[in-house]
Formats: sequence, C-alpha cells, structure tokens
Amino acid sequence: MATHHTKMLIIGSGPAGYSAAIYAARAMLEPIVVQGLQPGGQLTITTDVENYPGFRDVVQGPWLMEEMKAQAEHVGTRMMWDTIVSVDLENGPPFRAIGDSGDEYIGETLVIATGAQAKWLGAPGEMELGGKGVSACATCDGFFYRGKKVAVIGGGNTAVEEALYLTNHSDDVTLIHRRDSLRAEKILQERLFANPKITVLWNKAVESFEAGATGMLDHLALKDTVTGEASTIAVDGAFVAIGHAPATELFKGKLPLDESGYLLTEPGTPKTAIPGVFAAGDVTDHVYRQAVTAAGMGCMAALDGERFIAARAHAAKEVEAAE
Repeated sequence: MATHHTKMLIIGSGPAGYSAAIYAARAMLEPIVVQGLQPGGQLTITTDVENYPGFRDVVQGPWLMEEMKAQAEHVGTRMMWDTIVSVDLENGPPFRAIGDSGDEYIGETLVIATGAQAKWLGAPGEMELGGKGVSACATCDGFFYRGKKVAVIGGGNTAVEEALYLTNHSDDVTLIHRRDSLRAEKILQERLFANPKITVLWNKAVESFEAGATGMLDHLALKDTVTGEASTIAVDGAFVAIGHAPATELFKGKLPLDESGYLLTEPGTPKTAIPGVFAAGDVTDHVYRQAVTAAGMGCMAALDGERFIAARAHAAKEVEAAE
C-alpha cells in the first residue's frame, strides 16, 4: 500500500478524464488518473467513430482512447491501474480516495469523470451483435444506417428522441415498446406520432437479437407481452434506448445528485457543491452524452481546478503577509 499526492486527482478515464489530465498536466499540476474497471470508458466498446473532430476518416473507439491516454501520459500524467472504492470529500481539500489496491490518493482538487453506462436488455445476441447492428446510441451510429430499416427499443424520452433522430437517416423506423403507452413527455410523443417515418409496435418485448448469414443483425425475435404470441421483425439496425446509469454510487450522500443519479453541477460549469470538486462528462450529462462534449467538460474541469488552486495559493500568501 502506498500514498500518492497530486494537485489534481482524476477518477475515470474516458474522454472527460483524459482531457482533464492533458490540460492539468500542461498546467504543471502533475495529475493522477485512476483509470477504473474500464480504462477508456464507453468508447472502448465502440467500433467506428465518425463524429469526433479532427479525423476525416472513420477511427476506432479503442484506438482513439489509446491516443488520448498516450497524449495525457506524454505531457506528464500518471496513470494508475486501480479502482476507487471510497472517497472522503468532507475534510478537503485535500480530498482523499482509497483504491481497491489499498493505495491512498490525495488531491488538492478532484475531477469526477466516472461516466455512465447504457442500460441493456440482457437478451440473447445483444452483446454478441454490438457493433454489428446493435447499438445504444443513435446519435453515434445512426449515420451508418442511412436508407436502412431500423428499430428503437424503449418507451421513455431517450427512446422517442432516438427514434426521431433516426428519421434523419431512415424512412423506416420502428419503435418497440413492451407496454401500451409511452412514458416520454407529451410533446415528444406528439412529434413521434406525427412523423410518418415512424411505426410503433405496442406490447412487444425483444426476446433475442438474431444474426443473418453475414454475421450482422438480421431480425429481432419478439413476444407479445399480453398474448404471449411470438413474432419477428427484420431490421438492419436496433438501438436499445432504455436509459443510462451514471457511475455515482461512490458519491451518494456526499454530493447532490438529480433524480436519475447524475451529479449536479453549477449551470454551465463543472463545479459541484463542494469547492475544489468538479464533475465532467457523462457522470453529470444526461442530455448530450457525446465524446466531444465530455472532452470539453474535462477541459473546463481542469481549467477551473487550476484557478481554484491558484486562488487558494494567493489567499495563503495574503494571510502569511498579514501575519
């Protein structure tokens, strides 16, 4: 067991965490990134990335994360293979965190970039066909299904928004919902029902995702939730849209969360309720959830952290001078 000190401790290693590290390292804050169980975040399970600025050709999600990590290390970030299991925010700064390894991490500032995970159905074929027709992000992957038949699974705001977005690329969008009414906001439902490109299948549950001869998604096996009748629907792409779960378990009772469990921040900033503690990326963003917005928020967190440290140092000098 060891103790690691830094001016900026970053928990999480997706676009938000790595971007915060790059800016912090360039500001000579000697950041530490504790990478967690999934270094690189959700992009490591994404194949083609076509909407991250700076690349004219499609790049692979894992490669993009490796490049971000290498850049952060190149400018002076320390990467730690550990998972934080407890944090002490009440007595900071400095803030303390304990890793699964038993190591202690002490930071003058803390950036929380633990991200969120898409919720999945758990149906057969879902994970096996990820990137082969099954996705949890229409904004990320809808472009690849131009002119093709697609389905969205869910009944809340996320599902309706995904279905509406997909009509930009497809004239044949089916929304599949296990109940006979949607949970989405009324204004979204009105837009959905008014769109001629969208068909709704009520009282249908996806039993499995089935591949065709090419190994890509070919159709969905459905079951009627009222009658039990089995059926199938041929699709080229299926988007699971039943929500996301932010990784905020560590911070319950320590920082304010919204009703869905996302960290609350001061509007337009990454500042949490505790001065010196910042949140960036999908752990606080349930609206955009994009790699580029997460990276931008990581940048903001590092800049605000640098200013926080500078202000504290200036205040300490004034106290010293007064004495």
